[in-house]
Amino acid sequence: MIDLNRKLPIGIQTFEKIRKGNYLYVDKTALVGKMVSTSIPYFLSRPRRFGKSLLISTFEAYFLGRKDLFEGLAISQMEVDWQVYPVFHIDLNARKYDSPADLIAMLIWKNGKQSTEPKSKIDNRKNDSPIL
Repeated sequence: MIDLNRKLPIGIQTFEKIRKGNYLYVDKTALVGKMVSTSIPYFLSRPRRFGKSLLISTFEAYFLGRKDLFEGLAISQMEVDWQVYPVFHIDLNARKYDSPADLIAMLIWKNGKQSTEPKSKIDNRKNDSPIL
């Protein structure tokens, strides 16, 4: 029986906060398990405010091996190994990127190659130069 007195996760976009905060959560982790077990690429096209960030956060928790967050959910019955994989999480909504150089600077900073905030321009590179 579902406890309908649980809090609604309004404005909460991370899987961990929803699970640890005992918010109401519709379990779709069986679909997550199905998606990660196939080698088919998926394009996630959904309207604004339709759960894209939560889905990505769920994938992040899964690939980090956070078995504790999935207790009682469908995927906990499907997954046996709970392997840990490296996760490179970037939030493209966190900052405005006016040029390819801005995005490249953020990627370098996020990858730990810079110890300060990303600068808006780097190395006077041309916009068509390769990232790596």
